[in-house]
Amino acid sequence: MESKATAKFVRVSPRKTRLVARNVKGMPVEAAMNLLRFTPNKPAGVILGVVRSALANAEHNASMDVDALVVK
Repeated sequence: MESKATAKFVRVSPRKTRLVARNVKGMPVEAAMNLLRFTPNKPAGVILGVVRSALANAEHNASMDVDALVVK
């Protein structure tokens, strides 16, 4: 099962966002959040918010194991 979250209407270029998103793809959620916290780009903050939202959705809606989640 998977948990999903999206960010819409954010004023950040897709190319810059993709650069940051590729860095965290395939990482465990905790490691991805640590990496995003210390990345100095604006898209890192946006992606961090999306990962936090997906984590909250997984905890609340799907009752999934949070430690086993991976960024897709």
